[in-house]
Amino acid sequence: MLLQHRKNIYGVLLCFILSGLCSSVFAQSRTELEKKKKQLNQDIEYTNKILRQTQQEKAASLKGLRVLNSQINTREKVIGTINKQITVITGEIGEKNRNISSLQQQLAQLKKEYANMVLFAYRNQSAYNKLMFIFAAEDFNQAYKRMKYLQQFGTYRRKQAEYIERTKKALNLKVMELNSDKKEKGTLLTEEQKEKQTLTKEKVKQTQVVGQLQSREKNLRQEIAKKQREAQKLNKAIQDIIRREIEEARKKAEEEARRKADAEAKAKGTTAPTTTPKTASGSAVLSSTPEAAKLTADFVSNRGRLPWPVEKGVIVERFGVHPHPVLAKVEVNNDGIDIKTNPGAAARAVFGGEVIAVTSVFGEYAVIIKHGEYFTVYSNLRSASVSRGQKVTTKQSIGTISSDAEGNTELNFQVWKGQVKMDPEYWLAN
Repeated sequence: MLLQHRKNIYGVLLCFILSGLCSSVFAQSRTELEKKKKQLNQDIEYTNKILRQTQQEKAASLKGLRVLNSQINTREKVIGTINKQITVITGEIGEKNRNISSLQQQLAQLKKEYANMVLFAYRNQSAYNKLMFIFAAEDFNQAYKRMKYLQQFGTYRRKQAEYIERTKKALNLKVMELNSDKKEKGTLLTEEQKEKQTLTKEKVKQTQVVGQLQSREKNLRQEIAKKQREAQKLNKAIQDIIRREIEEARKKAEEEARRKADAEAKAKGTTAPTTTPKTASGSAVLSSTPEAAKLTADFVSNRGRLPWPVEKGVIVERFGVHPHPVLAKVEVNNDGIDIKTNPGAAARAVFGGEVIAVTSVFGEYAVIIKHGEYFTVYSNLRSASVSRGQKVTTKQSIGTISSDAEGNTELNFQVWKGQVKMDPEYWLAN
């Protein structure tokens, strides 16, 4: 009986442990999803503010449409996050139902065993019966075991009662948690439905704005052509600046290698080599010094965690080639990402480094900062507050972002590894 009792107690304990582990995993997942949803809702709130400002304009604008598209994209992410929350809670509900069923079975078994123990104790409550139980043993060894059994019997009865009470409390707690999860799931389903209704309205608005803009195709094509010219000029300026940086770094590396070779030859009493010592090829030469190598490694280790180049903003155009939001069969290419922010907002360095250029493109400024082998570019600035050769720190203001006649304030932010363009969105904190 005691052996079976131990097995059942172990079963209850195992149930508690597994239940606790599952709850911990689910809780962590739910917390992360709730945090993500909160951030997305903050983005939506900020985008709504920008949309209200944009809607005050008499005519629909391409920039307003880009903000609306960003809003729709964020809204879809919110709905996706809510779906994940519902999936997690549904999994928790299933797990809790299984835990409750297991606890109910364990409780029934514990009560049954406890009843048998009470009946046994009642039948053997007198000292005479206890002695008869011991003397009825087949040998001395069995008699000794029966005596020990009687000594431990009372202790096990008390423990059995404690485990029954503990199991009841655990069962009641799981039932309460289950009811709370069901209520939360219902709230999320309602929230999801509301977000879907809002998304439908936004898409209707999107269709209307696209229709209005399509009637101004000529103006849109002129805007695209102007933006492409600006992008090409900026791209050429960046490539030339980076190429010069690589060439200068290569020359310095070669000079340092030649100096070391001369010193070694002099120490050995031999003739210095006439050929140019080999150095790192391509942009890797930018990490040829220990300081530069550390800066490169630190920049890479912060991928996905870099602060945004503005204090507050939303991405209105992403990296790479993608279809134009209005014109059919027209593609646009962005070497970085366009971030819409508040008028008068400052651009901030996303990581510590050295300013290698402050250049002017069509009357606007662009600041290029070197982080070892990597470069970050901040363009469409009305003014720059840094200069070439200056060291900057993370989140340091480097200039004021320009605003157009309608008050639209957008920063174009780029990340380069040597002369290779990279998607900045993968580098910034989510």
